Amino acid sequence: MRTLTSKKKTDTWFIDKDSSDRWIYHRVKKHVKSARTAFQTVDILDTYEYGRLVILDGKIQSSESDEVIYHETLVHPVMITHPDPENILILGAGEGATLREVLRHPTVKKAIMIDIDREFVQICKRYLKKWHQESFRDRRVELIYDDAFRYLKKIKNRFDVIITDISDPEDQGPAAMIYTEEFYSLIKNVLMPHGIFVTHATALYPVPHENYSHGIIRKLSRVFPKVDVYYEYIPSFGSLWSYATGSFQLSPKAISSLLIEKRLRQRGIDNLSYYTPQIHGKLFIMPPCMRKLIPVDS
Repeated sequence: MRTLTSKKKTDTWFIDKDSSDRWIYHRVKKHVKSARTAFQTVDILDTYEYGRLVILDGKIQSSESDEVIYHETLVHPVMITHPDPENILILGAGEGATLREVLRHPTVKKAIMIDIDREFVQICKRYLKKWHQESFRDRRVELIYDDAFRYLKKIKNRFDVIITDISDPEDQGPAAMIYTEEFYSLIKNVLMPHGIFVTHATALYPVPHENYSHGIIRKLSRVFPKVDVYYEYIPSFGSLWSYATGSFQLSPKAISSLLIEKRLRQRGIDNLSYYTPQIHGKLFIMPPCMRKLIPVDS
């Protein structure tokens, strides 16, 4: 993990070293689990401010207090933009919360989830029950342990919605290939003509991950005819977090609040914690200081 210091048992802190210029301290209430899998280090900590934290390779991946903001914002804009999302592919998202949100849509007939790290998923099943809420047990779910890049190269299936929720890109990290133009081309090849793809695109503002977010958006714009960018503030990340969609024809930015409300009602989705038709519209409103950070006209 990044840094875990302890002067005494009641004064333990996790230090989130976001950059060389910004450190964020989290007081630890309880150390829940630490492990080193074949792919990454995993730490589960209970904190006073954000509840349970999921930390991968020293970076906060998710927090109990605001994971619903992150996951509902990732999943529902594309799921509600698609008129009838039946076959869904989820790449990553071992905590199970992305899967949880996908399964709220009764149109879903099959949800395939790919994760390379079996041990991490098993840890999540045991310690992150508030995240997955037993979604892995749903009969519509097929969980496959494989490398996402390799999986996309070999499958013949086509999907209505594809969601990538893999750890942040690092130049030499295991997720580096997931944020390449080649990877997005593979996504395009297995997307239905009326389908839509979404990925988180790292911090947009302030700009600690400027090269990553800009690179992701540029690469998507070279692969897909339609690219939309949106964002939301994720408190535990300490930044405005960006998301990007790619499609042949669908645009979540263009869908009306009335249609969103109608589809939510038709699908019986009335128990969301964050996402609403009004929130959907807000996600795509870019103030001038944000608009100039977007490298494509979206």
